[in-house]
Amino acid sequence: MKKIVILHSDVSPEAKEDELDCLQQADAIAQALRTLHYEPLLLPFGLDLNQTMARLKSLNPHAVFNIVETLDSRGSLIYFAPAILDALKIPYTGCGTQAVFQTSNKPLSKTIMHYEGIDTPAWLDQEGSGSTDTAGLYLIKSSWEHASIGLDENSFVRYTNKENLLEEMNRRKEILGGSCYAEAYIDGREFNVAIISGKEGAQVLPIAEMIFQDYAPDKPKIVDYKAKWITDSFEYNNTVRKYDFTENDASLISSLREIALRCWDIFSLRGYARVDFRVDHQGKPWVLEINSNPCLSPDAGFAAALQHAQIEYHEAIGWIIDNAIK
Repeated sequence: MKKIVILHSDVSPEAKEDELDCLQQADAIAQALRTLHYEPLLLPFGLDLNQTMARLKSLNPHAVFNIVETLDSRGSLIYFAPAILDALKIPYTGCGTQAVFQTSNKPLSKTIMHYEGIDTPAWLDQEGSGSTDTAGLYLIKSSWEHASIGLDENSFVRYTNKENLLEEMNRRKEILGGSCYAEAYIDGREFNVAIISGKEGAQVLPIAEMIFQDYAPDKPKIVDYKAKWITDSFEYNNTVRKYDFTENDASLISSLREIALRCWDIFSLRGYARVDFRVDHQGKPWVLEINSNPCLSPDAGFAAALQHAQIEYHEAIGWIIDNAIK
C-alpha cells in the first residue's frame, strides 16, 4: 500500500482541548485512509526541524496529509510545515505556504481582503494599522492563534479613540499568544462556508448558520472558546448549526457562496478551507476570517457539512489526497 504521512502538531497529553483535537483528527483521517487502501503513518511536527525532515525523507511517502496547527504550541509558526514540505518537494494536502501564512495572520488577511474589495469588519492591529475610524464595540482577538483562543465575553471593548484601544490590546496580548488585533463587532447572524476541491474544482458545501439558543438578550452571540471546546458549558451546548433555510434567505446564501469562492481564488486556496461570516441586520455579509486548515474531526463543522452534502468522510479525504498529488 502507498504510504501517507499524517503530519500533525506535536502536543503533550496535558495540552488543552483545542490542541488535543489535532490528535483526534489524525486518528479519523488514518481510519479513512485505511478504508481507501493507503497505509497511514502519524508523524508529530516538533521544533527539531532537521529530525522531522530526516524522518520524512526516510519514510518517502506518496503524500503528506498536513494538519499541523501549531509548532511549539504557537499558531504563528503554522506555515513552517508547508514550507518544509515545499523544500522537500513532497506533495501535501491543503493550502500552500503563502496561503497558510496570509490567512493565519488575521490582520494581514483582512488587509488583503480590504484591498480586494471583500467586506471585512473594521480593525486595528498593534502597530496602529487597519481600517478603524469609527467608535463602537470591538472584540480583541489573537492575530495568529486558532480555535478562538482567549475569546470570551471579556474580549469586548468600547472603542472611543485609537490610543485607548492600542493600550487595551497591549494589556491583553500575552493571553492571546503575544499578538492581537481589535475587530469591530458585527451584531447579527454568523455563518460558516466550507469548500472542498471536488472532482470538478472548488465545491461549496452546504452552508451552516450558527444558532445561539436561549442566549439572554444581553449575552454576546459569538462562537468563543467555550462554545467550541468546553463540553459542559452553556455556550457549547447552546451553539448549534443550522443548514436549512427559507426562500427569504436564498439571495443571502447565494452571496455567501460567491464571496467564499472569491476568497478561495484571491488567496489561492486548495484542497479544503472554510470562510467565516457575520451578517448584519441589513443583510450585508462581512468576512471574519479564512481558515486554510479547518478542523477535520468527525464532530466538527466541516464533517457536518460533508454529511449534509451526502459525501462520505473517507470519500472527501480521498478527494483531498487526489488534489494534492494531481
